[in-house]
Amino acid sequence: MKWETDSKVLIQGITHPLGITYAARMKAQGTNIVAGISLEEQTNQIDDIPVFTLVEEAVQQVGEIDISLILTPPYEVLDAGLEAISAGIEQLVIVTSGVPPLDLIALLQQAQVTNTFVLGSGSEGLLVPDRFWLGIMEPEFYTVGSVGIISRCDRLMDEVARTLTQAGLGQSLAISLGSDGVMGSTFEQWLQIMEEDETTQAIVLLGQPYSSSELLAAQYISSAIEKPVIAYLPGIKAPIYRSFGDATSIIAGQLSYQTASTTKENETITALKKAKVKIANNIEEIPKLIKRLSSNQRRRATRSKT
Repeated sequence: MKWETDSKVLIQGITHPLGITYAARMKAQGTNIVAGISLEEQTNQIDDIPVFTLVEEAVQQVGEIDISLILTPPYEVLDAGLEAISAGIEQLVIVTSGVPPLDLIALLQQAQVTNTFVLGSGSEGLLVPDRFWLGIMEPEFYTVGSVGIISRCDRLMDEVARTLTQAGLGQSLAISLGSDGVMGSTFEQWLQIMEEDETTQAIVLLGQPYSSSELLAAQYISSAIEKPVIAYLPGIKAPIYRSFGDATSIIAGQLSYQTASTTKENETITALKKAKVKIANNIEEIPKLIKRLSSNQRRRATRSKT
């Protein structure tokens, strides 16, 4: 994976409201946006970014492209992703949420064949403070530091980063996996990346209390992660008969007469505790836990030297 300042970025759906809003901001922050794709409006450029109708045409004009940021409507994501893969783009970041699950599965199957990295769908993107920003998070909330954030909660990552920054704890890397039920990149992948990253000293995991992804992450932490991990799962203290998720998921569950499973929450908490993950009860508790764990680590390091 290449997430560098000089990485060439394409925006598919650049005339989407999010594209219009964030393309100029990302470019102003130094993101190397070389082209945009739009099927709806005939325009040659937006904010000095050349706009094309085909990804292949964009590649011919600007050269090899490293990353595609996909902002198209949900039912156009599959076609957009396949077009990007066909043009040789090896990294896809899907901001669009509500992508039909079968479409995303089809895209992930093709991505596996071509060894293409997929982040999302429903992802806010990724950010390395003061170095690389790609997505729809708010970079002013992030500062350079040693705390890595991996999130599967819609728009919560910005608030956590702001709270950490106010507590004097900067961030090394912030990743939004996406809030949809089917996703490309997983907790396990990024946990291992942060475990191997020398600048990351602690990891914050933001998840959902009724999801199997968090259970798998807890099991992976237990077996492969040595750095301290703090988890925050909004809604974890609510009554177990309550159903959590985005509005679409809740309504769909009610229409199909499905009830929320209560066993996954208990399994996830048990697995997190077994993995020695500290669980925050609220956002304000996250920096306190990080500082406590860091202090304990320093004490253990001092004792081992003596």
